[in-house]
Amino acid sequence: MAADTRRIAILGAGKIGEALLGGLLSTGWRKLDEIVATVRSEERARWLAERYGIHCTTSNTEAVAGAGVIVIAVKPQDFDTLLGEIGGIVSTDQTVLSIAAAVPTTAIEERLAAGVPVLRAMPNAPTTVHEGVAGLCAGAHAADEHLALAEDILLHVGRVVRVPERYMDAVTAVSGSGPAYFALLAEAMIEAGILLGLSREDTTQLVVQTMFGTAKLLRDEKMHPVELREMVTSPGGTTIRAIRELERAGVRAAFLNAIQAAMERGRELAAGEP
Repeated sequence: MAADTRRIAILGAGKIGEALLGGLLSTGWRKLDEIVATVRSEERARWLAERYGIHCTTSNTEAVAGAGVIVIAVKPQDFDTLLGEIGGIVSTDQTVLSIAAAVPTTAIEERLAAGVPVLRAMPNAPTTVHEGVAGLCAGAHAADEHLALAEDILLHVGRVVRVPERYMDAVTAVSGSGPAYFALLAEAMIEAGILLGLSREDTTQLVVQTMFGTAKLLRDEKMHPVELREMVTSPGGTTIRAIRELERAGVRAAFLNAIQAAMERGRELAAGEP
């Protein structure tokens, strides 16, 4: 069956896969009959079909047939099984976009026919609310047109940064794991507010909205972090006292070390280390 360039198959419609599905449909970029998704259970397939009005199946081979773009969104531990199912039927007129963590493009290409364009992306958790960011890289057979297509898809759930594949582990460490760093920071700030006598509800609202507003300033106003910090930090005031304590505690160095450790672990996982 010849590939339909508008047809997209999302293999593994879990949280990220479903978020991508919702993003593509909410903007009208693809019609209902141009998207097919796969899941493990018939119950989940029926639920997705009813919610989004698309065709959803438990058969990966059925979904791949005729799809112009194949999005692989399964967990890394399910990768070998999936490629064993579809590897022999994917053709060079189809584009494969993997959003599975720690799986290099070479590991995908060697299981497919020679010349199949493969791309790899690392989206993060905010993708589920269409505010994510993804690192994107191309495999050996992917050209600019394939990069542009993959970028177009991912832009429906956030933003995209193109990088050479050798930097994908760094992307994973910075933005893939990044939401956990901010969640840890939020948790600590909320605990501090409770310590100072604020209710949990009030301090949670104060912290979360402060983080959201700060991110908006950095992104939308294109403020440099140093510029924003200096804007808030008055000579001899409360903020500079707090920053001095953070620097004394080595918070900046701790973040540098933590993110480097995450990158190194990503490389271990990519190499198949347990």
